[in-house]
Amino acid sequence: MAEPVAISVQGTPNPNAAKFTLNRTVAAQGRTYRDPATADAAWAAQLLAIDGVTQVFALNNFVSVTKRPEVSWDVLGPQIESVLQQAFA
Repeated sequence: MAEPVAISVQGTPNPNAAKFTLNRTVAAQGRTYRDPATADAAWAAQLLAIDGVTQVFALNNFVSVTKRPEVSWDVLGPQIESVLQQAFA
């Protein structure tokens, strides 16, 4: 059986961005997503569909998510983790 998805969250110098590190490879090459309609990864489109998320960057085993300043990480964090858990399980 595959190892369960583990996600750790770290702040960044930008208070509106957070780094979600997984025990999985999420992108072999760096990729930035800004529009859910043009995202070629379903999980990236799902993240961008969360109210308040403005940008997603993925590389190796991490996803960096940028949000609007008025939205709280307390609200976004669990939603982001849920999408990543489902996508990479």
